Amino acid sequence: MFDFRLQVFYAVAKRLSFTKAGEELFITQPAVTKHIHELESHFRQKLFERNVNQVALTPAGRTLLKHVEELFVIYRNIELDLNDIAKKHRGLLRLGASTTVAQYVIPPVVAAFHQKYNSVQIRLKSDNTEEIERLLLNGEIELGIIEGHTKNKAIHYTAISKDEIVLVAGMLYPDAKKDSIRPEDLKKIPLLLREPGSGTLEVIALALKRIGIKMSSLNIEMHLNSTEGIKSYLLHSPCMAFISIHAVLKELEHRECRIIDVKGLTIERPFYFIQARGENNTNAELFMRFAKQHNLK
Repeated sequence: MFDFRLQVFYAVAKRLSFTKAGEELFITQPAVTKHIHELESHFRQKLFERNVNQVALTPAGRTLLKHVEELFVIYRNIELDLNDIAKKHRGLLRLGASTTVAQYVIPPVVAAFHQKYNSVQIRLKSDNTEEIERLLLNGEIELGIIEGHTKNKAIHYTAISKDEIVLVAGMLYPDAKKDSIRPEDLKKIPLLLREPGSGTLEVIALALKRIGIKMSSLNIEMHLNSTEGIKSYLLHSPCMAFISIHAVLKELEHRECRIIDVKGLTIERPFYFIQARGENNTNAELFMRFAKQHNLK
């Protein structure tokens, strides 16, 4: 719909490689060079500095990139809105979600989306953050929703909402009636934690580091690869666990566990939509916009 030369420019600007941009767009490197030269002639400014093994944006190139990104958002919204009118949304959306999101956050949104766009089939895969990012980069999903932000340069992250991770004690824990503990007390408490690679574990480790607590100093009773597993263990054992507040709402309501404050510690994390850089998928954009208008905002 829009000028193909801008697509070429965007691909080069994001990859900083004429060769990789050509591979992404299925055109030759000379064709990429030709399109960039045409843009530079049109704007009468150099857009890239090109050395032997390096490509960098000029100030004019950085300005153009900013406007091109804004244009692409406008074009995608036009397509989504007009497709809404024509009821043309159809096809498959392969969605991946990290465990906490998949179990406690996204199901109501997926159900509401299906009610409105029942011609779009959704396949949802659930795993830890590390695995969802791998699936995205391997092209096995078009859109991911994760907790934690690993700053992979090949991935575009869009923050959508916040979650809080709290320290929870089962009622079998001897001091479960305490309202708060000191940070150093964490070193003595038997703790349940998510497995390495989990976005939850990453966020917990960073928050504890900020208050001077190393993961290696904790009394870790067990690593488990699901929040449900942690909850079940917690309710039948004298230990504590760091868990998303979304995951324990029912248990708190039924007084099966309690939140214990750790003085000076707050663990908040954003949830992110993740997309592979340079990849645009209409159904993924549709789902993102729908989700932001509903629970995920």
